[in-house]
Amino acid sequence: MELKTKRLILREPKISDWKDVVEGIGDFDVAKMMVSVPYPYAKKDALWFINLKTKEWKKKEPNAYLFFIELKSEKKVIGAVEVFKINRFVGTGETGSWINKKYWRNGYITEAKIALNDFAFNKVKLRRLDSPVFKDNVASNATQLKMGYVLEGTMRKAHKSKATGKIHDANIYGLLKEDWKKKRIVLIKEMKDKK
Repeated sequence: MELKTKRLILREPKISDWKDVVEGIGDFDVAKMMVSVPYPYAKKDALWFINLKTKEWKKKEPNAYLFFIELKSEKKVIGAVEVFKINRFVGTGETGSWINKKYWRNGYITEAKIALNDFAFNKVKLRRLDSPVFKDNVASNATQLKMGYVLEGTMRKAHKSKATGKIHDANIYGLLKEDWKKKRIVLIKEMKDKK
């Protein structure tokens, strides 16, 4: 399965992507803001991760959909977006993302998350998305607000970074399908206006 945007292809992981994954997620500034990413991050870590996510894609009703973000112009994986912890009965899931530090501040995560949210709400038929973010991750907190998520609370000392061993408070953001429909229109207009 692929989701295409103007500059990106969101697609299932492939084993051959491991070098791009190590380059991107293996950067300390990326790894330190994630729960389960070790540092240093090696080929064996990337292969394990890709195999895990590939198996999930093969399930009849996956509990998670991880899309690698491929930059069309470079044919290179520059990050990932995911909807996971899917509860089809309740209609909820969580989202997460990362992007190679070399590609920060280019709007790629916004572009990818628009496609992911559309997929989660329209294809998977979820009604709500949650997004937990380290409280001290300034960029990710700003992204959640930009995407229309509402800060619903802070869980004290809720997460631990595998890369640093540091305990983090986690801001919990929520996005309802009806709110996304309105916010999506604004985001698409902003992206067109930037051209």
